[in-house]
Amino acid sequence: MNKALIFIACALFSTQLFAQEPVPVKKKKEKIDLSNRANDHFVFQLGMAGWNGTPDTINKSGFSKTVNLYLMMDYPFKTNPNLSIGFGAGIASDHILFTKTDVGINKSTAQLFFTNVSDTNHYKKTKLATTYLEAPIEFRYSTAPLTGKGFKFAVGVKVGTLLNAHTRNAKYETKSGTSISDHVEKESSKKFFNKTRLSATARFGYGHFALFGSYQLTPLLRDGLGPVVKPFSIGISFTGL
Repeated sequence: MNKALIFIACALFSTQLFAQEPVPVKKKKEKIDLSNRANDHFVFQLGMAGWNGTPDTINKSGFSKTVNLYLMMDYPFKTNPNLSIGFGAGIASDHILFTKTDVGINKSTAQLFFTNVSDTNHYKKTKLATTYLEAPIEFRYSTAPLTGKGFKFAVGVKVGTLLNAHTRNAKYETKSGTSISDHVEKESSKKFFNKTRLSATARFGYGHFALFGSYQLTPLLRDGLGPVVKPFSIGISFTGL
């Protein structure tokens, strides 16, 4: 009797062992080795520039553009190589176009005036150019950080210091549009402009190409020295990041 009970107990125990499901083996997440990837890249941007808050009395015309060039360093997160922080330095310039407008950048006035001069002899085209030394910083996400061929997204800010502000006036003509001279006049002064600027930035793209946008959070001109306008730009970015 005892032998029969022992046999039945062993049989039941063996059945329970075989009936148990195998414990799944957890796969180790493959680590992305970025040690051989260069972490410094040039970023070139070309796009359209504009001003938010431009008064209706200012005669802007043509295609105003922005041209930027940065050297950026990229530092991936150790815990997630798809995420990284990028920062660097570079030059950014905006070129805003006006027609039949005198931009008094070098005049001894209390404010910067944009005067409509269509009813007298005038320069047909005027360009106001501002150039900054900038330091951008970005928070980035990439679907393929090793090859750089995936989708990419970045948001950040950049701070800049004004290097130069000047106007270029061309095609001097009468009020009826008759050409007087092809003389080109250039004037330069920074007295009406804020010496520093802070801008918000964003980029989205695939591989080495992306769409970018930036919006200046600080006014272009010093408080009380002209209209309160804030530059913005959108365009195409060429980069390895």
